[in-house]
Amino acid sequence: MARKAKAKQTEAPQVNIGKEIFESLRELEKLKGIPVDYMVDRLKQALTNAYRKDREDHRDVPAENVVVNLSEDGLSMHQIKTVVDELTDLALEIPVDAARNINPNAQVGDTVAIPVDIQKFGRIAAQTAKQVVIQGIREAERGMVFESYSNKAQELLTGTVLRIDPVTGDIFVRIGQGNEQHDAVLRASEQIPGETYAEGDHIRVYVLEVHKANRGPLVHVSRTHPNLVRRLFELETPEIAEGQVEVRNIAREAGSRSKMAVRATMEGIDPVGACVGPRGGRVGAVVEELHGEKIDIVVWSEDPCQYVRAALSPADVLSVTLVPGQKACQVVVPDDQLSLAIGKEGQNARLAARLTGYKIDIKPASQAAPAEAQEESEEE
Repeated sequence: MARKAKAKQTEAPQVNIGKEIFESLRELEKLKGIPVDYMVDRLKQALTNAYRKDREDHRDVPAENVVVNLSEDGLSMHQIKTVVDELTDLALEIPVDAARNINPNAQVGDTVAIPVDIQKFGRIAAQTAKQVVIQGIREAERGMVFESYSNKAQELLTGTVLRIDPVTGDIFVRIGQGNEQHDAVLRASEQIPGETYAEGDHIRVYVLEVHKANRGPLVHVSRTHPNLVRRLFELETPEIAEGQVEVRNIAREAGSRSKMAVRATMEGIDPVGACVGPRGGRVGAVVEELHGEKIDIVVWSEDPCQYVRAALSPADVLSVTLVPGQKACQVVVPDDQLSLAIGKEGQNARLAARLTGYKIDIKPASQAAPAEAQEESEEE
């Protein structure tokens, strides 16, 4: 039975460019952050492909039959062939007599490593190697950019408007700094209604998600996401950044109004006052960034009734009654506060419901009193 022996590599013609190659790769690592080991692997792959495509017999030799040695001492290559009694495939096999000129102990079924003169590579092979290396550099750069922006998902970034698609209305934004600059897409659906931008304008965006794509990471950003409000307040409010005030929830209708529930994590801190800031400066800066969007800041409470009461501000609330077995409540407000509690086109009540997670049924006191009286008479 034929046995497989480890291929013994004889001395192959050396190309004394190892030192120059590694100096170039170390410089590349400094400039672009691409690891030397990664590029050595890409170079080996490039040379393997070059040899496979530039053979005189035009045979596509399997990659595993080509061994490339690349170090600072030099560059060499071997082709692995199987030792046979009767030659049937010149590209992959070698007669036993010829094999013993390389390895005197070679037996049928063994493999031997045959030196390759890489100095004979032609122009096509060189181009192939160059293309693979360039592709490797691009892939490494895209990989690094993807990792960089994956870490920035759900963060606030400042960018510059590059161009606006006249058909879709999508805005392409240049984000990042220096070598980490990249283009992001602010789709029309993620833009605040009524906002307009021109090329060169600076814009703050919230990074929604990052996807891998053929030409590099695809970064989707938003101006309408509720967390944009959260990140803006983190910038303006030291108490939030330091964890003394916690943003519990945000309900938002971008460009019109937002409600934000906050709580203090330590005694002696007014969470609403911290977010509003001296003379309203902190909330004013956020409102200005959002081009006039109104922001209601309320205190979060573990008591659902108290939380709903606060969420309906600026309207006054007389009473909040939870509906048994449901995440719903009935709210009674003074008659003159009904329109304020509901808000324009129901916006205040709608945002309060989204903020608290409770379905809210609002009634004026004049209607609530007869209903309560009727319920009491029915019980009697």
